[in-house]
Amino acid sequence: MNLGNDKALWLLFLIPAVLLPAYLWCFWKKASALKVLASIEMLKQINTSVSLRRQILKAFMVISAFIAIVIALTQPRWNARPLEIKSRGRDVVILLDTSRSMLAEDIRPSRLERAKIAIGDLLEQLTGDRIAIITFAGSSTVKCPLTQDYAFVRMALADISTESSTRGGTAIGDAIRKATEDVFDKQSREFRDLIIITDGEDHDSFPVEAAQKAAVEGIRIIAIGLGDESEGSRIPITGPDGQKTFLKYKGQEVWSKLDADTLRKVAAATQGGRYVGVEPGTTLDLGEIYKELVDSAGKRELESATMIAYDERFQIFIAIGIVFLICEVLISERKKS
Repeated sequence: MNLGNDKALWLLFLIPAVLLPAYLWCFWKKASALKVLASIEMLKQINTSVSLRRQILKAFMVISAFIAIVIALTQPRWNARPLEIKSRGRDVVILLDTSRSMLAEDIRPSRLERAKIAIGDLLEQLTGDRIAIITFAGSSTVKCPLTQDYAFVRMALADISTESSTRGGTAIGDAIRKATEDVFDKQSREFRDLIIITDGEDHDSFPVEAAQKAAVEGIRIIAIGLGDESEGSRIPITGPDGQKTFLKYKGQEVWSKLDADTLRKVAAATQGGRYVGVEPGTTLDLGEIYKELVDSAGKRELESATMIAYDERFQIFIAIGIVFLICEVLISERKKS
């Protein structure tokens, strides 16, 4: 027999700690009350029909029912057998821009935080796809390799900030190349999607050429551009004294604009690629994008996992507990006349 929840066995300590003292106290209290009403000799004559054995038996029935229910809570199970679980899905790599321009607040609460919230919402809708996260600015870092462990992905996502990359700047092309060469599975050339979330400002990393190389490898790129394409937005920074100011270059405030043209070219370089713009005042619904472009596309058999399956038998002990309780109700405390 295997127990699925052996922690429930701790409830058995309630028997010596609570149930038995409660019954002993009730018996003592009843005897004390009767002594007040009549003498011991008179009680022997009045109380001849009451059976102490039956009272003890009824208490035993209640305690036995409690034990049976506790055993049911431990989820007892038998007949262990291996069960192979096969899953179908796609490989999805998310490239998340963590450059300082992603701190711009034209997308509330900021471009980066909005992207992280959208990725978290996406994880709630995944149904078997493997997902990876790469952060990039001037350099690229694999924060999470391809995995179906979405809890691990959430942990990695929570740690992402503008400090996730060691170099400043924005090198979209380098990030695409890293995903193509280091993250995607080389054994399959199909069912692979690259989701880029960025404001599109690139510093001579040749992203279109990198996208063309990814297309040769069978990778589809979905580019999501965050920010204002026309006016742009200032980049807030917090000084050592905690005061909020804005990033400056050569004495002038830096305004970060969305470079949608570059992202459109990057997406168009791959077969089936798509560009999605998220302007100020609009919502980044990554779950909807996933449903429309990824979940509806073809999927392949991913690696299968073997788990041990059991036959649940907690119902037996619940039935035993109910039988004990019914018997306790039917048994009278008085002797048969």
